[in-house]
Amino acid sequence: MRILLIEDDELIGGAVRDHIAATTHAVDWVKSIADAEEVTSSVNYGLILLDLLLPDGAGIEFLQKLRRRPDTTPVIILTARDQISDRIEGLNSGADDYLVKPFNLGELSARIMAVARRYSGSPQPTIRIDDLEIDQPQRRVNVSGKDVVLTRREWAVLDLLVARPGANVSKDQIEEALYAFGSEIESNTVEVYVSRLRKKIGKERIKTARGVGYCLGER
Repeated sequence: MRILLIEDDELIGGAVRDHIAATTHAVDWVKSIADAEEVTSSVNYGLILLDLLLPDGAGIEFLQKLRRRPDTTPVIILTARDQISDRIEGLNSGADDYLVKPFNLGELSARIMAVARRYSGSPQPTIRIDDLEIDQPQRRVNVSGKDVVLTRREWAVLDLLVARPGANVSKDQIEEALYAFGSEIESNTVEVYVSRLRKKIGKERIKTARGVGYCLGER
């Protein structure tokens, strides 16, 4: 699952990102509502972790706007606001859970899993491109009737490509996705993981637009 973390506090954001990246989830971390609106317009996230006090506005307003689209992405609020009235407002605005800072990272993981389980009961479409089948919620890829096992980083690249089928995803976007796993990114890291993914799902499925990026398409 790909998670969007919206948090402007460097210490909290870094700790949450590193903790989640140590699991099977990929994390994109932004620090403002403007950046959150930009990434959610082009990427389909499995879950959003949302701080309420952000430098360019109130997180609750971002949540309300998200629900008006309508966008049903699960949202867990992470905030220092601990009043009952704040919790009620957050949940009534469309949040799926509410966690008060400071919180235990283990509890955060448990709440993420609980929210994900609630949504996993809903039917999710399998993406099919020729003989390629991609089931993102179940983390399954099938090529010509055979299951293909991907690493977490390979999934991070595939998630980006699937979110914009037929459209180009830039090298910078892929670098950011890979950086979410918390290790150093070399100058050729993107090319290495694109190459590995091509070997597993078919070289011709991931097309290169020189100077622009990569896109997922038919053979």
